[in-house]
Parts: sequence; structure tokens; C-alpha cells
Amino acid sequence: MSEAVTRTVTTPPGLLASLDPLLREWLPRQRWFAGKGRPVTGFTLVEATELLPATSKLGLYHLLVRAHQPSVPSHGAPGHPGDCYQLLIGVREALPPRLAPALIGHVPTGPLAGRTVYDALHDTRPAELLLEALRAQARVGRLRFERDPGQDIRSGLVPRVVTAEQSNSSIVFGDTFILKLLRRIVPGVNPDLELPLALTREGCPRVPAPTAWMVADIAPAADPVVPSGSADPTGQPYVLGVLQPFLQGASDGWELALRELAKGEDFGAAARALGRATAEVHTALARALPTVTLGHMQLQLMVDGMIERLDAAVRAVAALRPYAGGLRSAFTALGDLAAEGRTWTAQRVHGDLHLGQCLRSPSGQWWLIDFEGEPARPLAERRMPQPAVRDVAGMLRSFDYAARSADPPQPDWAETCRSAYCAGYAEASGRDPRTDPVLLRAFETDKAIYEVVYEARHRPDWLAVPLAAIDRLASTGHLT
Repeated sequence: MSEAVTRTVTTPPGLLASLDPLLREWLPRQRWFAGKGRPVTGFTLVEATELLPATSKLGLYHLLVRAHQPSVPSHGAPGHPGDCYQLLIGVREALPPRLAPALIGHVPTGPLAGRTVYDALHDTRPAELLLEALRAQARVGRLRFERDPGQDIRSGLVPRVVTAEQSNSSIVFGDTFILKLLRRIVPGVNPDLELPLALTREGCPRVPAPTAWMVADIAPAADPVVPSGSADPTGQPYVLGVLQPFLQGASDGWELALRELAKGEDFGAAARALGRATAEVHTALARALPTVTLGHMQLQLMVDGMIERLDAAVRAVAALRPYAGGLRSAFTALGDLAAEGRTWTAQRVHGDLHLGQCLRSPSGQWWLIDFEGEPARPLAERRMPQPAVRDVAGMLRSFDYAARSADPPQPDWAETCRSAYCAGYAEASGRDPRTDPVLLRAFETDKAIYEVVYEARHRPDWLAVPLAAIDRLASTGHLT
């Protein structure tokens, strides 16, 4: 490993050009690729770091590449420069059968001509190299590996890739650590590292403490050694990955809920405990990071954003059109309260809370994970203080999803869980989210609209699930 982390970093001329046709085919097929439905027209190299020499039996490149695609029209907004993706590219003469699913392709020309390239996260040696770099706090080119000096990272832990990932990729090391590698990355402070670090400082036991993290210090675009257009103009670092303790034996909240549903078991006690855990995280975040008061102007901007998303969704999904007026009332009612002088407190929140972002130990303890927020939204928006009820609304929608995925659907199960969750939240925070029904309805409606657009684009067979909530939310202000 020491050879890899002290190697002079060079990028062979023509590297990206030789990979371009292979990446155009491979990248859009990945579950974490954000630009589905639009062709990739080209790539820009943001950064390339050779971790193992490509001339050896196993070569390894860490790449940050910007994928260019036709822009989606957005009311005169400036064109998007393209999403930046983190790739770990392995280079071999030929792939052993165990790595066949990781194949990217065979390179016909350029510096890697005649070699085979693949997603190296599926390979043992590259994964071990990343863990060793974190343990050693290595620096390779502009890659920086940092860790909490108070936590020990043992070497020799056997890695395995997690196959159930969605917007990112994860590797488990010997049931001791899990390394989450962000795939679609942006410059700036990433809440997936920022918030767990803040919660750890507050002594909150509901979030695994970060052990180590990867960062890329990308030079500003004005740097003469960086090709034009390849770097972030602000020179802000990119957070690439976070290593945390692996919670062995813990159950994913979504899978746990589905199992209990299938067995006809009551989930109310678990939902109540999860409500308490959520409130504990919110309370700790409010202590650790600044809070703000949302007055009329701030609330009106929030309401305007909700209405704009509704209007866009109605244009995109015809099934929403009959409900447009009722859904709009959920937002205008909130605006009316703000106009009357009502204020709300906003703070940092999880931002994308649902059952799949929660883990429960065999003893019943809940943890919250994945604080990245909704990856499709701008980083600045994901880091903005929000009413804590936004997270609550996300979890209420998740209970509804679980109940309606059962055969037959179990709406009463969802109502029991929703009520228990809110009661547990009130026990730990002193504030029951149901006592602010206008705010809660607005956030749940906004979430359900997002779900409708997502399902219409990606999983049409699931569209009936959020539409059932749309029917309820458009016709009444009651949530439970």
C-alpha cells in the first residue's frame, strides 16, 4: 500500500478518450446514475489518480468524470454543466469469472489498449487498498484520506460489496466497518459527513460515529495545470466517502416492516421507538447547529417552491390533474397562516428520512443513517434549515408505502404506525407533530407529489401507492 500512496500521480494522455465509448454504455445502466432517460453526449475529466500502475497485473484508477447530457428545460434556468461521478476503474488483462458482473468493457485504443476495465469496488484488492489508505491517513495526488484518531482501523479485514445499494455504493469490511462511497458528487460540505460528525460531538447515540472519510481537493479551474472546464471553479473539496462502524445484526427498517406485515405482527411499538429516536436526533441537531425562525417571507418562499413543484408534476403526470386544486390548498393554507403572522423554527434535518434509512438492533435500538438528503437536490438546498416536521412527513409516507406494498394492502397497519410514531416523537421532544396539521399536511403533500413523479418515471407499477395518498391529501386536511 505504501507504494500506491506515495506514487507520483500521472494521467496518461488519451485515458478518458479511450474509456469514453465504454462509459457511455456502462454508466447509464448503473442504479446510481442520476441522468436516466437522457443520452450521454460526452465526458470531461475532473480528476484522475493512479492508485496502482496500469502496467502491472492489476491497475487501478480513481476517476472523477463529468457526464454531459442534454439539459432538461427549466424556465430559463442556466444549463447544467453535467453531473460528476466517482469511479474506481480496475484494469486487468482479463477478468476472472467472479468479476464478470463488474465488467465495463475491453479497451480497443489508447493507453489501456487491449486491457479489460471494470468496476473495481467488486474486487478484493482495490477495496483493501481504500481501507489501508484511510487507516494510514494517506494522500495520493489530490485525494486525501482522513480518520478520527480516537478510533482504530485494523488491517486485514475482508471486504465485500453491498449489492442492495441504490444512489451510492458500499463495502463492508469484516463486519466491522462499512465504507459508503458517494457516486454522484458535488463540491462543498456534504451533510452525510457533516451531520454525523455534529451528532457525534453532541454524544447522540442514534447515529454511528464516522471513523474515517475520503476527500478530493480539486484545484480551481484557473489552475494552469488543470484542463479548462475540468475542475470546480470554487476550488471546494469533494467529499467522496465515509467509513462508519458496521452495525452487525441490525435490520433495515424497510425490510423489517415488510417482514412484520407479512407475518401479521404489530409494528406499533417499533414505530413508537423510532419516533423517539427521530426526536432525539432532531434535538441533538438543534443543539449542535444553528436554528432559524421562519417568518412570512421565508415561509412564502417555501410555499412558492411547493406550488412550483406541484405545477411541474401536474404537467408531467396526467393522473395528478384531477387533484391539482386540492393539493394546492395544502400549500396555500400554510401560506395563509404565515401571512397571519405565524412563525416556525427551522433547523438541520435528515432530509430524506424513511424506513430504509433506519436500522434496528436485535434489542430494539434504532439508528438513523444516510444523512445525504435527496441527492437530486442542490447541496445548498440540502444544507438549509428546515422545519423538523419534514423528516416526520417522510417517515409517515414510508409507513404508507410499506402498508400498500402488502398483498392485500393494509391501510390500518399504516395508520397504527403513523400514530405510534408521532406519539413516540412527542414523548422525546415534547411536541406532537399532529398538533400542527397544516404544516404536516403541506410537507406530506409535497413528498407524495415527488413520489408520484418518481414512480411515473421509474416504477409505473407502483404509481397507485402515492396516488392513494394524493387522493386523501387533496380532499382533507387530516393526516391520521
